[in-house]
Amino acid sequence: MYRVTGRTRRGPGGPRVQRAGAPGAAAGKPTGRPVPPVVLALRRLPQPRLTGLGAGLFASAVMLTLGFLDRLFLDGSPVVYGLLFLPVSALTALWVRAADLVTAPIGVPIAFAVGVVPIAGGTGGFGGQAMAVVTALAVHAGWLYGGTLVAGLIASVRKVREMGRRQHLVRTAAAAAPAAGASAGASAVAGEAPGAGGRGPASGGRTPRRRPVAPDRP
Repeated sequence: MYRVTGRTRRGPGGPRVQRAGAPGAAAGKPTGRPVPPVVLALRRLPQPRLTGLGAGLFASAVMLTLGFLDRLFLDGSPVVYGLLFLPVSALTALWVRAADLVTAPIGVPIAFAVGVVPIAGGTGGFGGQAMAVVTALAVHAGWLYGGTLVAGLIASVRKVREMGRRQHLVRTAAAAAPAAGASAGASAVAGEAPGAGGRGPASGGRTPRRRPVAPDRP
């Protein structure tokens, strides 16, 4: 079964015959590769653009809240706190704006140190609490390094993609500039060529001749 779908390249008005069961025949658009479900789920998430300071405050506030909740419901479990630290690090690196990507791997360890205060379990005033925090950071350094690595990898991938996009825009602009200049020059030459619609000699039209005027007779 065949049907007419459009014009061909050979003739200005000739129809193009395409098989009805061919790909793209029903929708009229070229088919692309299917998008993975994970990518679709990530696209549905909100994508704010935080500054470097905003991303650090976001991560610190979230980790401090999670630390208090961990101490309240799970008696300060370091494993749960470390597992929750990984997605927070990923979100921080995803939501920071492109100009402040370098701040993501810096702010994430600070947020981990802020959130570990409720589950450190220190006693004896400020000194005892500080020692407990330092001890917790040393004992659970694996989670700290893991979250920092996640944030660094995501920030690096985003930086590489941003640089590639900028280079593509520069190449596109550089390629479009000569083409635009050539088309403008061709249009100017076509407007001066014979047969372009003018009435002068260059347009192919005839110049009207003047008839001699006879002198007045006395």
